[in-house]
Amino acid sequence: MNPQAPVRAADDAWLTAVYYRFHAWSGGRPFWAGLFTLIGGIPIAYFPYADLRLGNVTIAMATTAGAGSLIIGVLLITLGLALWFQQGIRVFAGVASILLALVSLPVSNLGGFFLGFLFALVGGALALSWAPGKANGAQGDAAADKAEAYGGGPLGVPGPRDTETDTAYATETTAHADGGRNSAG
Repeated sequence: MNPQAPVRAADDAWLTAVYYRFHAWSGGRPFWAGLFTLIGGIPIAYFPYADLRLGNVTIAMATTAGAGSLIIGVLLITLGLALWFQQGIRVFAGVASILLALVSLPVSNLGGFFLGFLFALVGGALALSWAPGKANGAQGDAAADKAEAYGGGPLGVPGPRDTETDTAYATETTAHADGGRNSAG
């Protein structure tokens, strides 16, 4: 191998590209809220149907509310996925996952032995507290930046004029917003 040949890091290039794509994808959505909500639904749906075998002895946690546990778990998993792909429903999904976590306490073996309950509760709280951030240079942001610089209102209607700084047409008798008069004529 030639020592003057350029170093090619093709082995790690795909991993770096995947990392940056995932980081860009998860940065614009309530990723952790969806993950906690999704993880919270798994033990709530699993424990009522699980059985533990110790030799010839089978220990089953089956309850009469197995169908309710399955419904709550599947709904929490669905809400977790919806938080990833539909950010607009984050308030609804947050409130719904908190309510489902609370309902899972009496219905589903103490909310999946408090494990699913805590994960769903934290996921719902994260969904309610998440707010979309400002995009930084992605495609389509040119129009948003142009609209922000314009300062117009909705549907292209111009916004209110700042009379403090817009004194180009003020005369000596023009009153300003603060009640004073323009002394520069």
